[in-house]
Amino acid sequence: MDGEQRVRGGGVSRWWRQGPGWWDRTGEEGTRWPWPSTLLLTLFVLAGSKYAAQQQVGDRADLDLFARVLLVAGSGILLWRHRQPVLVVFGTAAAAMLYLGAGYPYGPVFLTVALACFSAIVAGHRKAAWGALGMLWAGHVLVAHWLYQWLPPAKDPPAPWGQQGVIAAWVVAIVAVSELVRTRREQWVRERAERAQAARRRADEERLRIARELHDVLAHSISVINVQAGVGLALLDTDPEQARTALTTIKAASKEALGEVRQVLDTLRTPGDAPRAPAPGLDRLPELVTQAASTGLTVVVEGAPPPLPPGADLAAFRIVQEALTNVVRHSGSRHARVRLDHDEAALRLRIDDDGPATGADAGGSGNGLAGMRERAAALGGTIEAGPRPGGGFRVLAVLPLKVKAKEDDR
Repeated sequence: MDGEQRVRGGGVSRWWRQGPGWWDRTGEEGTRWPWPSTLLLTLFVLAGSKYAAQQQVGDRADLDLFARVLLVAGSGILLWRHRQPVLVVFGTAAAAMLYLGAGYPYGPVFLTVALACFSAIVAGHRKAAWGALGMLWAGHVLVAHWLYQWLPPAKDPPAPWGQQGVIAAWVVAIVAVSELVRTRREQWVRERAERAQAARRRADEERLRIARELHDVLAHSISVINVQAGVGLALLDTDPEQARTALTTIKAASKEALGEVRQVLDTLRTPGDAPRAPAPGLDRLPELVTQAASTGLTVVVEGAPPPLPPGADLAAFRIVQEALTNVVRHSGSRHARVRLDHDEAALRLRIDDDGPATGADAGGSGNGLAGMRERAAALGGTIEAGPRPGGGFRVLAVLPLKVKAKEDDR
């Protein structure tokens, strides 16, 4: 979004965290023609060189048409600094070397080389920038201490060696600043990629969470509805009152399912907002027992749940709900036991039925068990599920009571 990255619940990220957009010009962004900056720099170089010529009268050659052509050419080639940084850095260095070799006044001609070098290093062409600067410095040494005898202005003495130190320091400063900007730019790009990856990871986790919620809600409610619909159809003619009871159970189960599905979908419409209704927890175990009883399954609950964090409470409830749903759907047993044990470190949930299995998939390789394992793993817990030695099926969940908070994604 043109240099702005919108983060969930946080608005627009700060530019100093992701870097100015013009320092990350790639693709179409990097091929824009920098007309304004190039025009301003050209005017500044022309005006500054004219002022420098007035201050160096008699020491250097006067500015003529050729000098101005070199100044305009050295500045104008900067239009291509984002497209051809290597060509531009050598072009500006060559123009500056010709300008100085012709004996014209010192001045802002070096700014064009500095900007070209900056653009080349930031774009990753470090050796080309260093080579161009080295060529310019070596050329200046040759002109100032050897070729000056044959070059204008006439009777020009050799330059003092201290001047070469100044120029060398200027070259080192340009390289240092450019390298610093390049390093910072790479860091910004890397941080932006990490933030994008973290955002994708959060989106994937949210999709998995919603998929688990919808599966658990719908699987349980539809199982109850399916069983009660079968009862209602079987007793519609012989026992209308019992059929009415079955229809009442269907209505209640479908209403509850719709409410929970609506709560899940509300989190999609208004991400980051607090839910309108509290998430279910183990305090609703009696409701699960009642719903299971309406399908003909007798559930005995042993033990009491300890105080749990909201995430662990929801996970424990969904695990028990899914386990009982699997008993209704896949087991021939009409009895199930839910046992809750806990100590200072963990809560242990055990859901048993006496079996036998009624289908080929009674081993539990479907999404229900996978969802339970994902819920437990997200909290640092474990799930064990499989046939019991004496027959039937057992689900054993161990959930830590103190869930470690995840580090914020950067």
